[in-house]
Order: sequence, then C-alpha cells, then structure tokens
Amino acid sequence: MNEVAVLVVGAGQAGLSSAYHLRRRGLRPGTDFVVLDHAPQPGGAWQHRWPTLTYGRVHGMHALPGMELTGADPDRPSSEVIGAYFADYERTFALAVRRPVHVRSVRDAGDGTLLVESSAGEWRTRALINATGTWDRPFWPRVPGQETFRGRQLHTAGYPGPDAFADRSVVVVGGGTSAVQHLMEIAEVAAATTWVTRRPPLFREGGFGEVQGRAAVALVEDRVRRGLPPRSVVSVTGLPMTEAMHRARERGVLDRLPMFDRVTPEGVAWADGRAVAADTLLWATGFRAAIDHLAPLRLREPGGGIRLDGSRVVRDPRVHLVGYGPSASTIGANRAGRAAVHDVLALPGMPAPAAISPRIEDTLSTKR
Repeated sequence: MNEVAVLVVGAGQAGLSSAYHLRRRGLRPGTDFVVLDHAPQPGGAWQHRWPTLTYGRVHGMHALPGMELTGADPDRPSSEVIGAYFADYERTFALAVRRPVHVRSVRDAGDGTLLVESSAGEWRTRALINATGTWDRPFWPRVPGQETFRGRQLHTAGYPGPDAFADRSVVVVGGGTSAVQHLMEIAEVAAATTWVTRRPPLFREGGFGEVQGRAAVALVEDRVRRGLPPRSVVSVTGLPMTEAMHRARERGVLDRLPMFDRVTPEGVAWADGRAVAADTLLWATGFRAAIDHLAPLRLREPGGGIRLDGSRVVRDPRVHLVGYGPSASTIGANRAGRAAVHDVLALPGMPAPAAISPRIEDTLSTKR
C-alpha cells in the first residue's frame, strides 16, 4: 500500500498547476504527493488534437504557473507545441508524474483517508485533487435510426483532419468551437457540408474583456454550486467571430439547420419531410467530465452534478475537482489548482509545509 498526503489524478493544465503549487508550498513530489496520469506522454488532452489545429489557431491557451511558453512556432501542430511545453514543465519542476496509470476507483477508507485503486496499485491519501478533464468521455447523442446509417460516424475525439473527408458529403453536428473549426476545414475539400445544431449558434462580435469573462464564469459556477451538471463556458460566452468565420459565413458554410429528428441509412431527416443525404456524420457534440472513478464516494446531487464550493466537493471536502465547470478554461485551471492546494493543506493531519530549498526557489524565480 502506497501512502501520500495528497494524490493528484491527471496531468493536464489543472493537474500540473496543482502539482506546482504543492511543490511551491514545500511538499515533496513522489513522497508527500504523487501525480498519476492516464495519458501515455505529457500534454494532457492537447496531445490528442488533430494535426491541422496549429498553435497559432489555439483559442485561449494560458501558460502554466511559474513558466511561460515562449518562442513557439504558430504553424506547428498544437499537440506538438503544448506537449513539449508540458514535458519541459514536468522536468523543470521535477514533478515525477507517473504514467500511464489508470485510476479505477476512489473509496472512503473509513479512517479519514481515501483508498485509490489504480493500475499501479493501491494508494492511501488524505486528499484527492481530481484533474481528469473530459477528453476520455466524448458525448454521443442518441438519435432514432443512428444504428441504421450506412456511412461513417465519428466524434471530435477521433477527428483525423480534413483530408479524410475529401469528396464526401458530411453532416457536422454541434454548435461549439470545434464544430465550427471542423466545418470550415472540411468545406474546403468535401463534396458538400451541412451544419446542424440544437440551438441557433451565438456569435460574439468585438472584444471580450475581464468583466464579461467573470460574468460568464459566474454563470457556470452557479450551476455547480447548485449541484447541476456544468455547462461549458463557451455556451455562455458565444463563439468569437473571426475573419475566417466571416468569410465562411459569406460562402454559406455557416448556414445552420436545426437538429434532425432521425438518422436514415442514407443520411438525416426531419419531421417536416426534409432530408439530407450524407456518407459521413461528424459528432462535434462535446465531452462530459471523466469522473466515473469517483462513483463509490457518492458525490452526485439529485440534480445530476457534483456540488462545489470553489473546487472543494461539498459532500466530501477531502476531494477537489479542478478543471471542472468554471475552472475548465486554462486560466481557470491554474487558479483552481492554487486554491485547491491551499484548502487541502488546511485539512487535519496534513504535513506542515517545509521551507522551499534554495535550489527550488531559484528554479521558480528564474522560470517566472
């Protein structure tokens, strides 16, 4: 049985931010705290992004605490740029991330600690910072007739880039940023594209300042405080209208249809008799929080979500969710990591944070 004061699950933006602040407070990686990551290599969910999503096209990437990302080639795939940045970050601060490790379940040990079952054995911990994100849980809506479709169906999680859709008739389902990015790329090579969303998409013109950002996050935060499943921040803020999107709208690429009522063997159809033939359905329908391993703790509220106070789970203050709900953005994940560390170190039985050694202090100050 391995024992640590704090266990961090996930090494994306939120997990690495939490690990940084644990070390910054004097806890020793691999001894006082451990980071377990399901992914095969550094980079969090970024390592799975499609090749045509270059770093220059990434929306809202915020640097990890203590170390800026500088000099990146904007034409290089974001998966490579951010993967290399995360790997350098782990090495610089010696965070000793263990991977690939799959966490199967988290249970109450009955003595004030938590028992974590993983592919790397069992762990006993006084606090859990869960930073597992959403990438491993793509959401596929269920639509009548879906199983009869003779063509190809895939989700954003498996999007290979536009070349795979050359000369195809493609229906893109979803109203978020990924759906629009996919649609604009695919329209350049496909025989035909059709965009379908449940609600009319909301495009945002002009700037989006700190006041608007805080208001949007507050709306998402209100849901998790009430124990409701979180909505994405972009569902509140709308889609930022870029020059490329203006051009696509002028060409008719962003003309949207309401959600179809059923899938047919040949495509999709609506109750009013309208139909669109297609040989590919691309579901850009988002993701859900990857938190099934927390089910034994019974953290969910009657509304279906997990009620939080900040990042702390109300039903079990030993558990923090970072990168969940209002902290799902990269800057939000950084802030949540710091706040979570502050809270967990105040729990009973936690080791007193040690003074940071001069070597670590030098590393932190030179990398800021």
